[in-house]
Amino acid sequence: MKCPFCNFNDTKVVDSRPFDNSKVIKRRRECPECQKRFSTYERIESTPLMVRKSDDRLEPFDKNKLQEGILRAFEKRPIPADKIEEIVEEIENELQDYVMEVPSKIIGEKVLEKLLEIDTVAYIRFASVYRQYQDMNTFIEEIKRIKNEHNGAVKTEKGNNI
Repeated sequence: MKCPFCNFNDTKVVDSRPFDNSKVIKRRRECPECQKRFSTYERIESTPLMVRKSDDRLEPFDKNKLQEGILRAFEKRPIPADKIEEIVEEIENELQDYVMEVPSKIIGEKVLEKLLEIDTVAYIRFASVYRQYQDMNTFIEEIKRIKNEHNGAVKTEKGNNI
């Protein structure tokens, strides 16, 4: 660190401590050349998680966009709002394993896993948009697969079958 008084290139740290919140460190420094002291503040530079889209574009991860997609899937379904927030938080935490970049396909699959555990109708709604079924037969096959896996019942958040 350069001394602000004499421009000497090598100062030493005399004291370090957290400042305000734990994301900022206050360092007290001393210049060996002019013996003057000064403070610096360090903060962790957070790099945003980027999402690699199917067309190879990159865009920053947007928690609100994820939440809106899940909300649309649960529209008019008997799911409490705090459960939706819990799903979003779980997925966001799972994405911490990715450094810098995550494929959108991974995010979509994580959403589908969570929805299938909670509500099969929401799963089908989300899958219909996410997987972009090309024809009705493909869509019907997906519904049949889910129906067979769940013995024909529509699962809801409380574990009730409709």
